[in-house]
Amino acid sequence: MTYLALLRHGQSEYNALGLWTGLTDISLNAEGIAEARVAAGDLKDIHFDVVFTSALKRAQETANEILQANGQTDVRIVRAAELNERDYGDLTAKNKWQVREEFGEEQFLLWRRSWDYPVPGGETLKDVYARVVPYYDSHILPELKQGHNTMVVAHGNSLRALVKHLENISDDVIPSLEIATGEIYLYEIDPSGQIVNKEIRAAHPNLV
Repeated sequence: MTYLALLRHGQSEYNALGLWTGLTDISLNAEGIAEARVAAGDLKDIHFDVVFTSALKRAQETANEILQANGQTDVRIVRAAELNERDYGDLTAKNKWQVREEFGEEQFLLWRRSWDYPVPGGETLKDVYARVVPYYDSHILPELKQGHNTMVVAHGNSLRALVKHLENISDDVIPSLEIATGEIYLYEIDPSGQIVNKEIRAAHPNLV
């Protein structure tokens, strides 16, 4: 059986401050590095053949921490902008909780979690899905079908989009899916590329 590990990067400085990060290229903070090391411990039983990350350094730093901790520094790494976080447009770098207070809970949740409600100047989750899923089908799935254990280190929304695809989650249910920093969704994949088992490792309450 082949493994697919989906991992949200560790906490960044913007995460810690409650700011919408989006495409801002922010590094991990000390907590994020610690989360990556916890994730490494939860993945030490798997040797990966390839790791995909976004083009943003918080994802790359997380992957590097895991590979170094587990002595897998020779693993092939592929960086792809298609796996980048959602572009939050005009909300980028704004404090989430201040935005909630200013605009109200309903508007806040529409901007933050909805499937296709537009953000001024930014992307919807549907837009993210439209770039993540074709990339998965053309680049990641072929690795899995070849029996290559694969890790994808990306972001809350790019991973939500991918999980929606993998688990066939409906548009009206996807707003309730949250993936914490440092959290791992680990799938077992059969030779046809279908999921046969799923578990969550390194679960963390830090949902920001």
